[in-house]
Amino acid sequence: MESLINALYPVSDVLAVLFILAIGFVVGTLVVFYIIDVRQSKDAVRHNFPVLGRFRYLFSSLGEFFRQYFFAMDREEMPFNRAERDWVEKSSEGKDNTVAFGSSKVLTQPGTPIFVNCPFPMLDEDAEETPAVVIGPYARQPYSAKSLINISGMSFGAISKPAVRALSAGAKMAGCWLNTGEGGLSPFHLEGGCDIVFQMGTAKYGVRNANGGLDDEKLHAVAAHPEVKMIELKMSQGAKPGKGGILPAAKVTPEIAAIRGIPAGEASISPNRHPEIDNVGQLLDFIAHTREITGLPVGFKAVIGGYGWIEDMCKEIHIRGIESAPDFITIDSGDGGTGAAPMPLMDSVGLTVKESLPIVVDTLIKYGLRGRIKVITSGKLITPAEVAWAYCAGTDFVTSARGFMFALGCIQALKCNKNTCPTGITTHKKHLQNGLDPAEKSVRVKNFVGKITYGTNLIAHSCGAAHPRALGRKHCRIVQQGSVSVSMADLLPEPTTLSKYRE
Repeated sequence: MESLINALYPVSDVLAVLFILAIGFVVGTLVVFYIIDVRQSKDAVRHNFPVLGRFRYLFSSLGEFFRQYFFAMDREEMPFNRAERDWVEKSSEGKDNTVAFGSSKVLTQPGTPIFVNCPFPMLDEDAEETPAVVIGPYARQPYSAKSLINISGMSFGAISKPAVRALSAGAKMAGCWLNTGEGGLSPFHLEGGCDIVFQMGTAKYGVRNANGGLDDEKLHAVAAHPEVKMIELKMSQGAKPGKGGILPAAKVTPEIAAIRGIPAGEASISPNRHPEIDNVGQLLDFIAHTREITGLPVGFKAVIGGYGWIEDMCKEIHIRGIESAPDFITIDSGDGGTGAAPMPLMDSVGLTVKESLPIVVDTLIKYGLRGRIKVITSGKLITPAEVAWAYCAGTDFVTSARGFMFALGCIQALKCNKNTCPTGITTHKKHLQNGLDPAEKSVRVKNFVGKITYGTNLIAHSCGAAHPRALGRKHCRIVQQGSVSVSMADLLPEPTTLSKYRE
């Protein structure tokens, strides 16, 4: 026993020395920080409270993490709360997403949609399959699309290669379309074999000439891919109306630069509008030119702010002829998302889709163009109730970007613009991308589409509608001040078509 104690003495001596060295290192570090903080004058907090002042910035940077996981209630967070994210996560994983004991949603909040269930709901065996909608009857290759929800524009660059591959394969399995976003058409969009909507942004990435204008030959080459079904001109985006796309230099890799036709390692900043389009006449001219080159349906995406120009466009269409109309309008919401946007635009510019969708639909009805121009709705619609509301308001299709990001595994870390996304979705760092397996995540994409479709049908059948595209404003009520709801049909009555524009 005595020999064992003697043998342990050297070990205890070593531990004691290591402990003293550790204490010395900590104290020395604190002394260095103290001297640095006292001598600097750029930061008053650190100068007046050396060392301690540094914890303020540490806790501020960790605030998002603590609020998300420890302090925020299920329905409190922005832009998406925990209840919404959990629903998407469970749906995309194919898990049971039913809930117990009652809703945690405040149903008396003004603006809340309440769907009007009927006393004799649609039996499952009597329900109809959701019909397809034909887009672009005057194009050489009209597009017949069926899916209730589709993947909105997310460019290769804003999101990673494995993310694009997962979305492409998942869209094929789900039977929905994939919008390329404004970064051009990459091999990874085509890889899964899904239907593709090619988005032409203001910088014409992927179809631009040396001066940044449209190259007709490149556009024709893009449209020649059988997977490409439509062309969408991006006029403006929900998170930054009046500002072009922003891709930080750190995310402009040589591969992405080659696809876009720009220099590598330089920030990719798009113009704030198409230089060729300065009025509704030029918009219709550009749409006609693009449709002629590609043979595909052509429409545009815009955030609605001022909306008098939509009436002007409708009047101009009737002067030129019904075939001159855009084949579709994608309405983006003023509370849309993006990887990088100036806060003044993200917070304060553009109408939300709850206001803008009925405006656009009613304007098209007023001028007798609702049947000719299809309406696509985008912006924070990631649950069946939100999708069903859009169909009640009059949309033909719903698209989502962030909903599908959640399906891929996004945790709302809010690091999209930093190239440090912990889930590998919005980063081009290989070690972070390794956690995103396209084969596994594509199944999650398919599951998410399936759950949205199932849930939206549940609401429609409860209201007595045969399918979601049969929903109308009479099927939804909107809660007002005082917690009393009003029928959407009374709140937003559809206008009578103007007779002089009917033909």
